[in-house]
Amino acid sequence: MKKILLCMLAILTFSGCSLMMSETPTSVVEDYLHKYQTLDEDLLDQLSAVLDMDNLSDDNKTAYEDVMKRQYQDLDYEIKNEKIDGDEATVEVEVSVYDYQSVSNDADKYLEEHKEEFYGTDKKVDTDKYMEYRIGKLNDAKDKVTYTIYFTLNKDDNGKWKLNDLSEQERLKLHGLYTK
Repeated sequence: MKKILLCMLAILTFSGCSLMMSETPTSVVEDYLHKYQTLDEDLLDQLSAVLDMDNLSDDNKTAYEDVMKRQYQDLDYEIKNEKIDGDEATVEVEVSVYDYQSVSNDADKYLEEHKEEFYGTDKKVDTDKYMEYRIGKLNDAKDKVTYTIYFTLNKDDNGKWKLNDLSEQERLKLHGLYTK
């Protein structure tokens, strides 16, 4: 599961670097976050490609896509600050996302304590059964967590602001999977 998420997060982050650049660092960050909220087609294509690389059943893949779409659409943010220093800028953003990390931790704990519920015919944990359970719990998530993300930008050769790649920590925060 973590492999899926890390791959997905890495690919989704690359989409931020190819955005059309707007006039200000803040507007570039807002455009980037708006792509999540509006389920940008390129973003969803990247999500689908990442999920295709894993061994999820078709039903679990569809359900997981829906969970992530919900996360993206319900992402709330507030721009807190913008600092520009020549050709470099930092935009401080407070994001509020579903706390998928806590839900995932709870699902893992439940699996450890109730393995027999997820056994297949071979008396081993059936990954599809477990993923169905976990995805269901993610889908039911209601609690949100708030993180601060510092988006960094640089001007390109044409004087347009370009969003730098997010760190792994920043990607995990955006997707509600950051461990404090």
